[in-house]
Formats: sequence, C-alpha cells, structure tokens
Amino acid sequence: MPKSLVTGGAGFIGAHVARRLLDDGHEVLVLDDLSGGRAENVASSARFVEGSVVDAALVRRLFREHRFDYVFHLAAYAAEGLSHYIRRFNYTNNLIGSVNLINESVLNDVRRFVFTSSIAVYGSGELPLRESQTPRPEDPYGIAKLAVEHDLAAAHRLFGLEYTIFRPHNVYGEYQNIADRYRNVVGIFMNQIMSGRPLSVFGDGLQTRAFTYIGDLVPSIVNSVQLDGARNEVFNVGGDHVYSVKELAQTLLRITRSSSELRYLPRRDEVTHAYSDHSKVHRVFGPHRATQLQEGLERMWNWAKEHGIRATTKFSDIEVAKNIPSFWTED
Repeated sequence: MPKSLVTGGAGFIGAHVARRLLDDGHEVLVLDDLSGGRAENVASSARFVEGSVVDAALVRRLFREHRFDYVFHLAAYAAEGLSHYIRRFNYTNNLIGSVNLINESVLNDVRRFVFTSSIAVYGSGELPLRESQTPRPEDPYGIAKLAVEHDLAAAHRLFGLEYTIFRPHNVYGEYQNIADRYRNVVGIFMNQIMSGRPLSVFGDGLQTRAFTYIGDLVPSIVNSVQLDGARNEVFNVGGDHVYSVKELAQTLLRITRSSSELRYLPRRDEVTHAYSDHSKVHRVFGPHRATQLQEGLERMWNWAKEHGIRATTKFSDIEVAKNIPSFWTED
C-alpha cells in the first residue's frame, strides 16, 4: 500500500485529494495547521497531524517516521491579491514551507512530488495561457509559486527528485473556506448571499476567469503519480469556459433566488483576464468530463446551505497597509 502525505489536507483541494487517494488504496497522512482548513474536512480513515509545513523539525520527523512514497503539496495561503500586503507571511508559508518538504523528499527518496502551483505564475500573459510561455508573475503569491517550480526542477537535476506540477485556476466546490474575505470569490459570494448582504465586485466586474469545479481537477492530481507522461512536467488544469465576475454573480443570484444586489468597489491590483489552454493535460491524461458552471455552483450551494453562514475574520498581521483596499479592513 503506497503511503502519501497530503499537505493542506484539511483545506479545500487537499481534502478532496486525500479522499480520492484513500479510495485508490493509499495510506494517507494529512498535515494541516487549520489556518484555512477545518478538521471536519479530513476523512476519518486518514491520519491527521495538526501542524505547519513551516515547522522544519515536524516535517523532518514525519518523513522519517512514515517514509512516504508520494507527497501531494497543497498547503498554501492562496490570497493572491492580499499577498502584496503580507509579503513576509506569503514567502514564509508558500516558499520556505515548500522548501522544507522538498528537502525531506530528497533525503527520504520520495518517488514523486506533486505540487499545486497556480496560473498566477503567468501574470498578464498572452491568452490563452500556455505552459510554453515564459512566466511573468505580477504579485508575491505568483512569485512564490514560480520559485517553488524552479526549485523542484533544480532538485530533479541535482538529486533526481521526480515531480509533477499543476497550475489550476479559480477552483470552487465543496469544502471551500467560505469565511475567507480575501480569496475564493465563489465562496465569498455564497457567504454574502446567505448573510443577506450585497455581493462585493471589484471594479466593473468584467474581469474574466474560467471557473473550475473541484471534481474536475482532483482525478488528474491523484492519477499523475501513475503516469510516465506526467513525470517532471507542468500542466495547466481547469475549466475551459470563460465568464466575467459579473456573470458569475448573476448566475449565483439566479441559482439561489437571492434578492442581493451587486456592490461595486474600487478596482484592485489584479490581472484583468486570466484563462489557460489545457491541450497538454488532455493529451497526457485523456479527456474528462467538464462540469458546467451552473451545475457546479448548484452542488456547492447545496453544500454551503447545509453548513451555514460562516463569520469572516480580518487577517491579523498586515505588514504593509499602504493602498490596501478599504473593503478588506472593514469590520
């Protein structure tokens, strides 16, 4: 039975990956500091350790005790816009924490390191974004993700560590943290709808994204360790249909039959249009069913209603408050 470590396994994507690995016969250890995840998201048949990838001593101990075959690294603080204002926190958690895992993977002969990066590494590249493009990230979050990609490539060249990198985008679905005011627009909108508040739209809402239902993403991540064609490769993965943020909001209002209105806020510093080409992942992994936006939103809405409204909290340690959007600092 293969042993797999899933970091961030109490969080959104990680919880789904851990469950799928268990279904596929893996022994799974979940490492999560519960800063964004919830212990209730962890499957009962997985072993759960509460802790951070930043804790090098803990990471070292877990690798030596469990001798993992595979590492699925999904732990990150993925608030792309907020990363400008929490640079130290961003690089510590998203880069240094990743390096701790890479070090131990090399030292303990891990068979494959699977990393979820982000299309944030591309910045404002030519659309659709392709793996062959030179990444030019525009925010600290994307910079950190790209640095980890480069570090994995360097670890492979020098030590032979095999890896597979995925660049997902705008993923939504069950287990998403709808209490986070800084990230995950679908979750933010759903929490606002349940609270009877207006939906917060930055700028004119015409920013475009290809929203990705979680169920369409997880099989590729899990199956990557079994495919030779995924060895030491980078893949865009996600939805193919592009929607504006305004269209997303209007679709949600129809599904939920909500009377909430849209609240337009000053434009924030973000890439206006971001969606990627998925020819490579389809070529290597084969075709897969793509969940339509309305269907995926309905599934997530049913889950969100069952779990109820969640109070949002402000990030407690803003490092640079200059030019931070006022909406993020409201009570």
